Amino acid sequence: MIQIVLADDHVVMRNGLRLLLERQPDFEVTGEAGDGRTTVEICEAKRPDVVVLDIAMPQLNGIEAARQISAKLPQTAVVVLSMHSDEAYVLRALKAGARAYLLKDSAEADLIAAIRAVSEGKAFFSPSISKMLMDDYVRRLGQRGVEDSYELLTTREREILQLLAEGKSNKEVASILNMSLYTVETHRGNILQKLNLHSVPELILYAVRKGVIS
Repeated sequence: MIQIVLADDHVVMRNGLRLLLERQPDFEVTGEAGDGRTTVEICEAKRPDVVVLDIAMPQLNGIEAARQISAKLPQTAVVVLSMHSDEAYVLRALKAGARAYLLKDSAEADLIAAIRAVSEGKAFFSPSISKMLMDDYVRRLGQRGVEDSYELLTTREREILQLLAEGKSNKEVASILNMSLYTVETHRGNILQKLNLHSVPELILYAVRKGVIS
């Protein structure tokens, strides 16, 4: 069973999500909260596999709640629900530890897939978020008149980029590709430098833009 905590300050939204999730035979909603502070407390008590967080909540917003939950309970995957589709919000959520970012108006269509993805250690974004990021990336390339930076990466670096973007640790990447940890860390540094990225959340957004992950 995938154990889930739901957090949203709108009771109607929370009830709707619960009904949606409990139709899945392998999902179990083990707790609910209407504010961020209570969400953190419930997660500490229940230690769920997944927590679904609204960004706009009283007492403690969803981004800060995600940050605290990720720090205290790294085994709990965070799914963020938001009304905001701009990149700044997505990046803030990823930096806070979120593995999935869904727009509220598509939650009914995407939430089940998102929970299954993060339970497997993968990232997930609403299709409209992925499209927005890709369109924006192509537009920026056109404005700057430059070639696609993805072409700068070697075949091995592209493999490592995808695995890191899917949520794998350096150690897991080393095991999958039968490489030393030092070699993976060197490749990771080269990837970030070539793409002018500065963190794993930025790398994840880049991978979404490129369609490397969905």
